[in-house]
Amino acid sequence: MLLRELENYTGQLLQLDRFKDYAPNGLQVEGRPEVRRLLCGVTASEALIDAAIAWQADAIVVHHGYFWKNEDARVIGSKKRRLAKLLGHDISLLAYHLPLDAHPELGNNAQLGLRLGLVADGRFGDQSLGCLGAPDKSLTLSEFATRVESALGRKPMVIGDGDALVRRVGWCTGGAQGYFGDAIAAGCDVYLTGEASESNYHAALEQGVAFVAAGHHATERYGVQALAGHLAMQFDLDWQYFDLPNPI
Repeated sequence: MLLRELENYTGQLLQLDRFKDYAPNGLQVEGRPEVRRLLCGVTASEALIDAAIAWQADAIVVHHGYFWKNEDARVIGSKKRRLAKLLGHDISLLAYHLPLDAHPELGNNAQLGLRLGLVADGRFGDQSLGCLGAPDKSLTLSEFATRVESALGRKPMVIGDGDALVRRVGWCTGGAQGYFGDAIAAGCDVYLTGEASESNYHAALEQGVAFVAAGHHATERYGVQALAGHLAMQFDLDWQYFDLPNPI
């Protein structure tokens, strides 16, 4: 299929115009005009580009792309190497940040909720990015943490009473520790995100709301796979997910 058709379809699917973001969403680096092989990954690192080259991909779809607000605009160092490889091999880069977090079916939050047995019934936070819901059965915080570890393959950091029942969960993947206050205001007794800040510890203890940090990369592996799988089915593309383990 044509790259422009893929870009237009995905932009409409994810409703890009709804979001104020920190980087451009959609086509960031233009490659060859036709796409038959689509590689996806969380972050457009040099290692991901190398994998795309080895697999002879026509395009890469990621959650974390390039050209972030306030970053150094110069094309030097690793930025030069990344762009040189993309342009030299005529590979397109498409990146979807907040729109991919928020999509109700394919998004990072929706896909994480499915894996954790969380039934979403509401939204919270800036641009309604966070999800609200309840677990599919009665769980203590310790049991919920075990479920998170099993689903994501890594032990989460948990602040709270392990024996407390989990009734209302707020979650937002990635670096959304700043939404903890919004989750508390929305009536959650547990908040789950990717990363933690120093202040989250005190807020959790003082307000009696559990905080779970399950990993930025670990919580954001699933939206891009759901999106690429959807595009592949829609347009009869070959696709592959390339995972680069990241402890953050």
